[in-house]
Amino acid sequence: MTLRDTLIAALAALALAGGATAPARAADLPPLSHSLTRLAPQPAPALKLKDLDGKLHDLASLRGKVVLINFWATWCPPCRREMPSMERLRQALANEAFVVLAVDVGENADTIETFTSQLDTTPGFPILLDTTSRAMRAWKVGGLPTTFLVDTRGRIVASAVGGREFDHAEIVSTVRSLLKK
Repeated sequence: MTLRDTLIAALAALALAGGATAPARAADLPPLSHSLTRLAPQPAPALKLKDLDGKLHDLASLRGKVVLINFWATWCPPCRREMPSMERLRQALANEAFVVLAVDVGENADTIETFTSQLDTTPGFPILLDTTSRAMRAWKVGGLPTTFLVDTRGRIVASAVGGREFDHAEIVSTVRSLLKK
């Protein structure tokens, strides 16, 4: 059973247990985490993907900036929940050498655009298409969402598996400390 199949089965079970007609409210869900796991710096794998508009983005061209890379999919509940906080983080650090890249795994542009059109604020960061999951494998992503923080030298210095509240003070502090180096 794939990760997607497992998540779909779990969501179906939750819907049956709580009444399939009652959508989950944010107040009913556990809080998103607000920490990243620090790692010994390691070179980031290549990441070269097109965004929803067909523009090519290359991680190598972002040297000198701190980059938050988030692997996600629209069918993933914690991925959907953390998207607005990524945009708030991007906005909070808009005048800094900071970039957010959201890498959608295995979906097409229409599916992603349908999801983002339902958000209160449309993401201002690039959403990259990893339709073949090649980047996901290169980055050794084992589950969604998975996030990596890349320093100004192109090294992975922190990561997280699972949903995050990216504009939480703890994560903002981590990013700001990297911006000062």
